[in-house]
Amino acid sequence: MLNGFKDFILRGNVISMAIGLAVGAAFTAVVTGFSTAFITPLIGLATGSVGDFSTAEFAVEGAIFPYGKFLVAAIAFIITAAVLYFCVVVPMTKVQNRFTKEEKVDIKAALRDCPRCFSAIPAVASRCAHCTSEVEPDPEAVSLAKLPVQR
Repeated sequence: MLNGFKDFILRGNVISMAIGLAVGAAFTAVVTGFSTAFITPLIGLATGSVGDFSTAEFAVEGAIFPYGKFLVAAIAFIITAAVLYFCVVVPMTKVQNRFTKEEKVDIKAALRDCPRCFSAIPAVASRCAHCTSEVEPDPEAVSLAKLPVQR
């Protein structure tokens, strides 16, 4: 039982995930600090409040609602999501698209039934291999296979 746990912990993906979580927590702390130190006071100045609205709150029948804390957390979340998207997701997608090879289309893989003898023939076929009757090729399969239009 302990050997299975040891194997699980020592897998590369578990260690990578732990490192990713640690870096993510540190990144979140940086973004939260930036948001609290710069973004929140700027928004406070723009809206006419004293500068830092993280302590902003309102009360209803004695219940206090600290909405400023929520706004600071929402701003930190938006900044984190934007940075991760534009600095990680977009570049990784471009790298993956650059190294991904186009898969060749197997023109014989797409099958359809012959309208005369009902046997399976390739979708790009213009003649049935079983009954030798002429059939109209499937236009979509012809365009995917990049074959010339047969007349």
